[in-house]
Amino acid sequence: MEIAVRTEQIINGHIVTNRQLETLAAVAMSGSKTAAAKRLGISVPVVHRYISAIEEAVGSPITVSTPAGTKLNEEGRKVLETYVTTELRCSDDHNFTICCSPVTEDLMMSTLSALKMMDVELVISDDEHNIRMMKENLADFAVIDDPLYLFDADEFEGIEIGYMGMVFVDNGPSFIRYRYGAQRVAFMFLDTMGRKYNIESETFSLPELLGSKKSYFVDEFLLLRKGIKMKSAIDPKVLKHSITAIYRKEDKTINRLVKALLARNIR
Repeated sequence: MEIAVRTEQIINGHIVTNRQLETLAAVAMSGSKTAAAKRLGISVPVVHRYISAIEEAVGSPITVSTPAGTKLNEEGRKVLETYVTTELRCSDDHNFTICCSPVTEDLMMSTLSALKMMDVELVISDDEHNIRMMKENLADFAVIDDPLYLFDADEFEGIEIGYMGMVFVDNGPSFIRYRYGAQRVAFMFLDTMGRKYNIESETFSLPELLGSKKSYFVDEFLLLRKGIKMKSAIDPKVLKHSITAIYRKEDKTINRLVKALLARNIR
């Protein structure tokens, strides 16, 4: 007897089917709706219809059109993250799976493309979720932005693959906290300064962060990859922190990844 389990989501009371979620994943992986249609063997209008169905459930757009194709926005990422995680839990086996955050997403995607590792599952989330994926044996390799989280991952092997500084936008004592990057390191810096502050909100969205009139921290590397220039209240090197890859044990795939990431010379 062969038993298979597929997942669906209920978003705001609307059922989103596995096929629709599979299409969203294909768009995220291929970077365009046309390529996703070809990959799944369906027509482009069907891809549009499936994405529209998810957007109707979410109540807002989940993709952004760019000159290079189609990317998921923060709402789309949340839906995809849940889909990938639940699919892995329902599967007896999974492809080699890598976790990272939006801070290192472009780095990982370009590295995987250079290595022609196109059958890899790439999960984009925060450090806490990514370490949980490792602990639950749902991921094989994770890139951790905040070194303080490594205390929760001492059962894994790890190697520093680079360093990043953080930009500090100082608009007073009211802060908005970005969900990604070495935020705990940044706020510990404020504590050591004796700086009074209040975290009034938190966001998954980089545009929301940048558009707020509050103070915040964000990794300089992320801004550079997005082509954003921003003045920092302090030298970003003051908040320089390590970027660490963690894994269970070395093998050929791990060694290829680590070597390629080290060659990027993130400093």
